[in-house]
Amino acid sequence: MSRYYVGVDVGTASVRAALVTQDGQVKHMAEEPINIWEPCADHYEQSSEDIWSRCCSTVKRVTQDIDVESVRGIGFDATCSLVVLDRHFLPVAVNHTGVLERNVVMWMDHRAADQASRITATKHRVLLGVGGVMSPEMQPPKLLWLKENLRDTCWKEAAHFFDLPDFLSWKATGSLCRSLCTLVCKWTYSPSDGWDDTFWSAIGLEDLMENSYFKIGQQTCCPGTPVGRGLTAAAAADLGLIQGTAVGASLIDAHAGGLGVMGADVTGHQLPCEHRPVSSRMALICGTSSCHLAVSTQPLFVPGVWGPYLSAMLPELWLNEGGQSATGRLVEHVVRGHAAYRQLEERAEHSGKHVYSYLNAHLESMSADAEQLTARLHVWPDFHGNRSPLADQTSRGAVMGLTLSQTLDDLALLYLATLQAIALGTRHIIDTMRAAGHDITTLFLCGGLSKNALFVQTHANTTGLPVVLPAEREAVLLGAAVIGACASSDYSSIQEAMRRMTRIGRVVRPNSELHSFYRRKYAVFLRLYDHQKECVELMEAEAV
Repeated sequence: MSRYYVGVDVGTASVRAALVTQDGQVKHMAEEPINIWEPCADHYEQSSEDIWSRCCSTVKRVTQDIDVESVRGIGFDATCSLVVLDRHFLPVAVNHTGVLERNVVMWMDHRAADQASRITATKHRVLLGVGGVMSPEMQPPKLLWLKENLRDTCWKEAAHFFDLPDFLSWKATGSLCRSLCTLVCKWTYSPSDGWDDTFWSAIGLEDLMENSYFKIGQQTCCPGTPVGRGLTAAAAADLGLIQGTAVGASLIDAHAGGLGVMGADVTGHQLPCEHRPVSSRMALICGTSSCHLAVSTQPLFVPGVWGPYLSAMLPELWLNEGGQSATGRLVEHVVRGHAAYRQLEERAEHSGKHVYSYLNAHLESMSADAEQLTARLHVWPDFHGNRSPLADQTSRGAVMGLTLSQTLDDLALLYLATLQAIALGTRHIIDTMRAAGHDITTLFLCGGLSKNALFVQTHANTTGLPVVLPAEREAVLLGAAVIGACASSDYSSIQEAMRRMTRIGRVVRPNSELHSFYRRKYAVFLRLYDHQKECVELMEAEAV
C-alpha cells in the first residue's frame, strides 16, 4: 500500500491541505477561505472554530480518493496568531463587543504597539533573543493588551492561551504539549531554562506564572515530535482519518516553508552552498508578509532580527528570523490603489493573463532594460512598520519621484519600484545578518510571491545571490507534511525527511550587468529611512 502524509497550512486568509507522497509530491490539494474581521484600525480577528472547520473540510477533500489507512501522519502549520479559550475549551472574545466567535488575535494585529514599546523599555535579558526589541506581532504584548483592556471579560474568563499552531495540534490530539517552534519564537520561552519568572513579573503578567504557567504551556517538544497518541476519535471523525494517526508537533507557517525548501540536494547545480552546511542557506518565505530564516551551529545575536532560537525549526541548530510585515499585501495595496487599476484589469482579462503577469510583460514592452526605468522612482516599503532589521513599528511607507501621470505605464513603474523596495529590504536583512556572523550564500524561495518571475529575478539581482525555487511549488504544505512524516517514524529525523521529500526545481541567477544600478539603488533606499526619521523628529520638535 502507498504511504501518504497530510500537510495542513493555515495562512492569513485561507486554509490549505495537501496529500503528499513519500518522495514529496503533492498528489491533491484543497483550499478554503477563512473569515477575517477588522473592527478598527490595526485590529484583526479570526475564529478558531471557523479555522478548524476549514481544516477538516480541506483534509476530507484531499483524501477522498484514497484509503485513509494509507495516511501515516499529519502535520499542521499556521500563522503565529493568539487563540483564547475558557476552562471548558470554548472561545473567549478578544474584542470590546464580546463576540465570542472572534477569539483569535491575528499575527498582523498591531493593537498592542504601546505594550510592545513598554516591554522593550524594560531592557529585560529575554529581549536579547528577539533582536532587542519586542514586536507587537509577538504574544507577550498581545496578552498584556488583553489584560489591560479586557480585564473583566476576556482576561477573567481565559484559561488557555494558544499559539494557533499549538491550538491545532491540541484540537487534533487533546494534548496540551506546545511546540518549541511557537513558544521559543513568539513567547520568550527558553528550551534550556524554561520560562523566566522575572520577565513576566516585570511586564505585569505575573498571574500567568500560576500553576507552573498552565495557561500558556507546561510541556514542550521539538517540531515533528509525535504529539499525544495521535488523532483522537473526535478529531479523526472531523478530519475523515483514522484514530491514532500520528500528529507531528506543529510549526509556524514560515518555518514550515523553511523545511519545505532548505534541505534539498543541490549537487550539480553549481551553487555556492554545495558541499557546505545548511547554515549557508537562507529560506525566504514570501506571501502576505515575508520571513527570512537562517540557522547556525552557535547562537548569533543580530540587532533587529529575531532569535537566536534553539531547536525552533531544526533540532540543535540556532534559528534567526528576519521579516517584512507587508510584502504581498503591499504589492496588492499599491497596484489596486492606482488610478489605472481598472484599465489594467480589463487588459489583463482580455489577454487571458493574471494582472501581475500582464504587468511583467508590459514592463518588458516598455524597455529591454525595464528594471532601470526606476532610477528616479524609489519606494520605502514599511507601510505596516519595519520588522527587520530596524525593528521600528513606527516606520511608515514612502514614495519618492511621483509625477502627475496616472497611466498604465505609471502603474507598471510603481509596481516595479515596489518589488525592488521589497528586494532591497531583503538585502538589508541579509547584510545585517552577515555582519553578525551568518554566512549566507544562496536564497531558497517559496510562497505565493515566489511564483512571480519578476519578484524572483529582482531578488537575485538586488542581493547578488542565486535564488533556488523548489520542484514542489507548494513548499509550505510540503513542510507541514514533513513533520507529519517525521511523527509517523517513517523517517528517523526531520533532516532525513527533508532530504528525501524536497527537490530543486529551478535556479535563478543574478544579472551581473545590473550590479552597479542596484548598488546605487540600495544607497538611496537606506537614506529614505534616515530622511523619514529626520522629518518626524523635526515635526515633533516644532510641536514642542
